[in-house]
Amino acid sequence: MEKTRYITKHIQDDLKKKMIFIGGPRQVGKTTLAQSIGHSAYSGKTMYLNWDYPDHQKIIIKRQFNPSDTLLIFDELHKYRPWRNYIKGLYDVRKKAVNILITGSARLDFYRRGGDSLQGRYHYYRLHPFSLGELLGAMPSIEPFTELVPLERASGARQWFELLAQFGGFPEPLFAQDMNTLRRWQNERMDRMIREDIRDIELVRDISSMQTLSHILPEKVGGLFSLNALREDLQVTHKAVALWVDIFERFYYHFRIPPFTGKVMRSLKKQPKLYLWDWSTVSDDGARFENMIASHLLKFVHYMWDTTGHRAELFFLRDTDGHEVDFLVAVNRKPWFMVETKHSSRTLSRHMRYFKDTLCIPFAYQIVRNRDVHYLQDDIHVMSADVFLSGLV
Repeated sequence: MEKTRYITKHIQDDLKKKMIFIGGPRQVGKTTLAQSIGHSAYSGKTMYLNWDYPDHQKIIIKRQFNPSDTLLIFDELHKYRPWRNYIKGLYDVRKKAVNILITGSARLDFYRRGGDSLQGRYHYYRLHPFSLGELLGAMPSIEPFTELVPLERASGARQWFELLAQFGGFPEPLFAQDMNTLRRWQNERMDRMIREDIRDIELVRDISSMQTLSHILPEKVGGLFSLNALREDLQVTHKAVALWVDIFERFYYHFRIPPFTGKVMRSLKKQPKLYLWDWSTVSDDGARFENMIASHLLKFVHYMWDTTGHRAELFFLRDTDGHEVDFLVAVNRKPWFMVETKHSSRTLSRHMRYFKDTLCIPFAYQIVRNRDVHYLQDDIHVMSADVFLSGLV
C-alpha cells in the first residue's frame, strides 16, 4: 500500500531551488519517497544510485549520468569518504541542469554536520513514521499560537488510530497488519541497526551490552530518564552507558524530551523523558499510548522546523512543587500548547490549570484513550486521541 507522504510537496518545491537531504530511521520509507517523487514529478527521468551496489559506485565515481535525467537520487552516498566535496562540486557545476536528492539514515545526519562546505546548498528533512493525520490525508494550515483544528468524525480515524496503537507507524508492519510480521520486523530492524548501521561508524566493543540496553529502554518510556540507574542495571561505567544512549538516539531508536525551563518556573533537575521511535515495542498500554502521542508531537514540531523554519520544540512540564504535564509545544521558547495524556481517566488534570495560569499557555489539551470524547472545561479541551491527532500532521 503506497501513500503520498506528508512532506512530498514541500520536497518537490524545494528541489527547484536547492539540494534535498532526507534523513530518518531505518525502514521508514526514505528510498520509496525519493523514487516516488522521481516518477511523479520528473516523469521517470530519474537516475537512482545506491552506494552499496558496486555497479552504482562506478557510475558515481566516474560521473556517468544519463544526460536526459533531470533528477539524481543518491542513497547511502555518505559512505563514500569524500562525499561532501563530491556533491558540492556536482551541485555547483550542474545545478541548472539537474536536481539532486540524497537519502540516508542517522549516518547522513551525522556526517553532514562534519563541515560547512555544503552550507546554503541544501534543505534537510526528517522523515517520520506514519501518523494519524498523514493516514487521513489531513494537511492542516498550521500557524503558531493559534488553536489546533482537528477533523471531527473523520472517516476511518478510529480504525487507523487502533492500528497505529498496535502496529506502530513504520510502513511494513503497519500495512501488513499482522502480528507475526510485526515481531519479525522488530527483531530484524534492531539486529541490523546494531550489527550493520552502528558498527559501521561507531567504535563499540561491547555489542552484547548494547543489545541488552535496547531491551531495557522500552521499560523506561514516559518516566524521568536516569543514566545512573541504567549504569547500575548494566554494571558498566557511566561514560559507556552515556555513549550507548547517545548512539541509539543518533540512530533513531529513541528520542529524549527535556523539561521546559523559564524565569517564572522552578523546574526540577534537568532529567529528560525518553520515548521510542517505534512505540509498538512498548509493552505497557499506558506508556505505549503516551509514547504514541509523543511521537506525533515530535513529528509535528520537526515538520514545522523543516518546512517553515519556525523553531518549534517539544518539552515536558515539571516543577519542584510536584506539578507535571506530559508535553509542551513551544516556538522560540514561548509556550504554545500543552498536552496531558490519560489512558482511561477523564478527570481534568489540576496541574494543567496550574501551568496554564503560571506560564500563560494559550491552549491546553487533555487527551484520552476513550472514543467519542470532546468537550471544553475550564478553558481546557478534553478529547479523544483520534480527534486530537487528526489536527496534527
